[in-house]
Amino acid sequence: MLPLYSPENFLRREAEDGSIQATLAQELGEIASIHMRKIASSHGARLRKAWDELSPLLGRLQDAAIHGEFGKEASDYARDAAQRFILTLDILRARGNNDIIHERAGTPPVLIYDYEIALDGRGLNPPVNYYLLKIKPPAGVETFDWKRPYLIIDPRAGHGAGIGGFKPDSQVGVALHDGHPVYFTVFHPMPEPDQTLAGVMRAEASFVAEIRRRHPSAPKPIIVGNCQGGWAALVLAAVNPEITGPLVVNGAPVATWSGRKGENPMRYNGGLLGGVLPALFLSDLGAGVFDGAHLVSNFEALNPGRNFFGKYFDLYAQPEKVRPAFLDFERWWGGFHFMNEAEIHWIVEQIFIGNRLARGEARIERGRRLDLKAIRSPIIVFASRGDNITPPQQALNWIVDTYVDEHEIRIRGQRIIYMIHDKVGHLGIFVSSSIAKKEHSEVTSTMKTIEALAPGLYEMTIDEASGEGVHERFLVSFHERKMSDLAAFDDSRDDEKAFGAVSRLSELGSELYDMTVRPVVQASVSHRTADFLRKTHPSRLQRRMFSDENPAMKLVAGAAENVAGSRQPAQADNPFLGLEKVWGEGIVQMFDFWRDLRDAAYEMTFFGLYGTPWMARLGAPNAYQRKQIDAGELAHLPEVEEILLAVDRGGFDVAVIRMLILMAESRGAVRRDRLERSAKVLSQDEPFVSLGAENRAKIIREQTILVEFARERAIETLPNLLPSPDERRGAIELVEYIAGSVDEMEPNTVKTLERLRAVLDLPPLVTASGTTSADPLLAYSDPAQSPSSAKA
Repeated sequence: MLPLYSPENFLRREAEDGSIQATLAQELGEIASIHMRKIASSHGARLRKAWDELSPLLGRLQDAAIHGEFGKEASDYARDAAQRFILTLDILRARGNNDIIHERAGTPPVLIYDYEIALDGRGLNPPVNYYLLKIKPPAGVETFDWKRPYLIIDPRAGHGAGIGGFKPDSQVGVALHDGHPVYFTVFHPMPEPDQTLAGVMRAEASFVAEIRRRHPSAPKPIIVGNCQGGWAALVLAAVNPEITGPLVVNGAPVATWSGRKGENPMRYNGGLLGGVLPALFLSDLGAGVFDGAHLVSNFEALNPGRNFFGKYFDLYAQPEKVRPAFLDFERWWGGFHFMNEAEIHWIVEQIFIGNRLARGEARIERGRRLDLKAIRSPIIVFASRGDNITPPQQALNWIVDTYVDEHEIRIRGQRIIYMIHDKVGHLGIFVSSSIAKKEHSEVTSTMKTIEALAPGLYEMTIDEASGEGVHERFLVSFHERKMSDLAAFDDSRDDEKAFGAVSRLSELGSELYDMTVRPVVQASVSHRTADFLRKTHPSRLQRRMFSDENPAMKLVAGAAENVAGSRQPAQADNPFLGLEKVWGEGIVQMFDFWRDLRDAAYEMTFFGLYGTPWMARLGAPNAYQRKQIDAGELAHLPEVEEILLAVDRGGFDVAVIRMLILMAESRGAVRRDRLERSAKVLSQDEPFVSLGAENRAKIIREQTILVEFARERAIETLPNLLPSPDERRGAIELVEYIAGSVDEMEPNTVKTLERLRAVLDLPPLVTASGTTSADPLLAYSDPAQSPSSAKA
């Protein structure tokens, strides 16, 4: 080993630093190029579009002047614009008044459904501000206690709860209309004293226990987590793997260091704003309570054109039409909630700055490490390329960080399914009616069959719509995927090393703040001071200034009433309305241009600071990847070797499940109609129904491992599992019924089916007429006469 200060060591370090500097210069040039191309392309196209819209409008104005109609068009527009201005001010007045009423009522959830409180977390030990709601189905909708219940966990990220049931076409509406009991986790504005996320996790576990107590004959509840509720659902299932059913994780930021160059500017905030320090300082200014309005301000700054101008311009353009939707949404957007310092500290440090949950290093409390491998429930991850808060990389890369490869997912008996939307934004994932009608509806249907799916990593696709309205149906398929398919969503993960320095500096900065400045800040802030700072937060002031608390707005109320009685909108083809639209789009583009330049500067500054050799050395202790075993060692795990030794043991049930897995493995994809037939047989027909859900899952996992590591041996030993001719015929008939028509099979699937028939000494498969369209096990009126009754 070279001495620490030897010339050779010095020269080696200099060479490494030079390499890092060269790589950094190349990356900065690449990042600048990406941003400039995007800015030139998008804004160039928008300018051309604006000119194309402007040219005919100028022509129409010229025609109006020639025909003597210019004055009338201008007068009509001026009257219409003034009336719309008054109506817009009145809507803003109503928004401010709604905020006051909503806050005085305790900012209840914005659910449109009636509900009852099933369990209040304030009565638990430790007490928390969460409580469980039982949603009452609307008139004409019936739910059934034996159907799998849903528990929806909404994000606690500055706003209140209820966005998942904000519209009839929503996550709640889809589940209710399918007959499922629905429960909703919500929270009071203020946390309980000394509340922690460990206490919240325990409360959510109590909520699941309460749901299971109310529905003893139903399967384990489905947990739906939206945004931060998504990683909360993962934490709940990792600590309590035995209590939950399938997990649906929508737009949840888990691998928060991930992203693509030239995109996803929010991931750089921690490094540029001081790590965990702002959260600690703002919590101290709040007398130990962190104001959610700060988080909302951050979200708004991501898209200033929309949030600071665009949505108000849309309101001004059509005040009568937009008013109901605007006020409904703003009631949720302005319902600010709070967290204890311990809660926001954990979230920022463990997830957004440290990225510890994805890497298996997060601790929900002292001595309790969170390992996502412990989750046994199937997981569906829904993400979107149009999400600027949780891009697909942040929603999916935790899978790559947690498992060696797709083989380990199978070995552990896990099913992870992901679905990617092309363009919907972050809130649209759980708010959009179109997403609810398609994606959430199909996910709900999939939940009936997901546990019949062989363990593995899958992509869920939705294609080929048929029918219309409530009768619209889609073709849903599950395609086997590899870890390399997830890596394709990212350009590279080398840029994540820079975040190690952010994490290290954040730790050092918070320790220094604790020892020096913090005692002074805490001693200087009283509860009265904290309350004053909350009330004067810009996000609240901009709303309250338009409410009736401002005496001038009372004049607006009277004026709006007069306008409503004498409303005279301009004609839709008025050229001044067209000019107004072009002007409004131009203002939005100006904001967007500034935002794009800001984001480019953000990214360049971040890597210019944290990509240097000095920062690389500083962040090295934190820029690690989770230690993984070699993929080749998976076959030598004791549990795998034990299963491989039992390859020739079992009976009818084991043989059928093994053959179904072989068929699925040969296809590389599973259509939902086949999965539904498989689920029906495994959950309703004997001998499978007598096994129980846990034993069925155990057999599916074991047979998946056999097919994975000893495929040929698994096929060759099938006759040992099916010794009699009747059992063999019955088993292959059942497999062919589930597989469906031969005409629709892939060539590899047909070959596998022919191989199975050959090894069982059955006649070869000749035509599609050889397959059955009815469940063979139902053909026996006496179960004792069924081939399955002779199982070993």
